[in-house]
Amino acid sequence: MARYPVLVIVVAFVAAFAGILAGRTLIAHQPPIENQFHTLMHEELNLDARQKAQLAALERSFALRQAMYEREMREDNRELAGAIASERGYGPQVAQAIDKSHVAMGMLQKQTMQHLFAMRAILNQEQAARFDAAMVKALTAPAR
Repeated sequence: MARYPVLVIVVAFVAAFAGILAGRTLIAHQPPIENQFHTLMHEELNLDARQKAQLAALERSFALRQAMYEREMREDNRELAGAIASERGYGPQVAQAIDKSHVAMGMLQKQTMQHLFAMRAILNQEQAARFDAAMVKALTAPAR
């Protein structure tokens, strides 16, 4: 009789563990969209040597602009934190800090789109069609 509760616990544990494994196996984790585009550009589009060199130059250039805007957004967050600490609520300094942070965010988004279209410009017609389909899919995918 004393074995029955132990058996139930063991069976429940094994069933839970099996459920976790099944869930991880059956529900595929989608990589972030940035990774999907990176894979598409570097592994799936079969870029020629000229395209690879152009892509590398585009990525180096974009990385510098991206880093600049990310630094600016971190500074904007520090200013927002200071405004929150100062006002202890949603006041004019907080509103102004939020508005200021949206400028860098917006510029980064614009730079990202310009970068994507610059990448597209180095592709041939077939590659561009696949790129466009991936872009549409990314922009219309449900939120995660």
